[in-house]
Amino acid sequence: MNNSSVTANSIKAWFLAARPKTLTGAVAPVLVGGSMAFSTGGDGIIFLFCLLFAICMQIDANFINDYFDFRKGTDREDRLGPERACAQGWITPSAMCWGILLTTVLSCLVGLIILILAVCDDFSTLINMATSEPHQFDFSSVVCPITPEGFQRGIILLLVGLFCVVFSFLYTTSLSYLGLGDLLVLVFFGLIPVVFTHYVMTQGQWSYPLLTAGIAMGLVTDSLLMVNNYRDRHQDKLSGKRTIVVRIIQLQTRRLGTEVGQQSASLISLRLYLWLGILSALFGFVTALLLGDGHIIRGLLSMLLFMGMHFATYRKMLLLDGKALNSILGATARNIFFFGLLLAFTVL
Repeated sequence: MNNSSVTANSIKAWFLAARPKTLTGAVAPVLVGGSMAFSTGGDGIIFLFCLLFAICMQIDANFINDYFDFRKGTDREDRLGPERACAQGWITPSAMCWGILLTTVLSCLVGLIILILAVCDDFSTLINMATSEPHQFDFSSVVCPITPEGFQRGIILLLVGLFCVVFSFLYTTSLSYLGLGDLLVLVFFGLIPVVFTHYVMTQGQWSYPLLTAGIAMGLVTDSLLMVNNYRDRHQDKLSGKRTIVVRIIQLQTRRLGTEVGQQSASLISLRLYLWLGILSALFGFVTALLLGDGHIIRGLLSMLLFMGMHFATYRKMLLLDGKALNSILGATARNIFFFGLLLAFTVL
């Protein structure tokens, strides 16, 4: 897409600010959790709302990141990553604040709907009856019985939902500067979306394969952050971001000197990217093993296919640096989405 002529606050500007390529990382774990739920009769309506919630939260986080990076001056003139809306003048700071408010409110509304559907045991059934036979359905008979189990689910989901909203603000404003991004990606792009998509779709059921699937999705999504941090390692150091890559550089330069230390740090960072893919595939296959005979062959073939894609991207990454790594960023986002599809196919 040609970004050279973007009208301020236009639809195109908001589309670019939403960073559509990042949405694959939000959607993929929901697909995995949903597939595991469908295999045990999970609710399709709740699944759609979970997808919408993940997309809204990701766009909200992107808007927050765009605004606060602009305010902090992180989007420097020597920026290597994709252009940012506020820094480029596509979205005014005041308009971005309204955008953040809108996406936050929308995320909360969708989350509230999910909460109601999860808490009320018969609510989804009533909706299905109302939509399939609207002329025969008596809307005055709609009730929402809340059992003790439903109330407990509601408390858990309310806390998780609030945690997600707080995370979207804290990660983009402060936590990413402390080097906690990788851990938070594992939790919020792996464990939480996989486990709790299944949790709400099945009225509170869970199993150990959900944990391994969540870890697999978190690790593979972290590979995207690893590419981003490796590309921006020098700029992040100047901006005060203490990412894992920056910490490795600081450690290795103290041990080996500036030039050799930076070369060693680059090699370690590249190896970390490779191992994130390997560990993702391993946890994906462990998930298949835990699910049993019908999933093992699918899991093995799916993970081998992903490893071929990941290793090909890794080999290209070895030859690139700086702005050229943006192509690796796109390839990694593609790999994450395909990994989600392959893992969803494995657990279905």
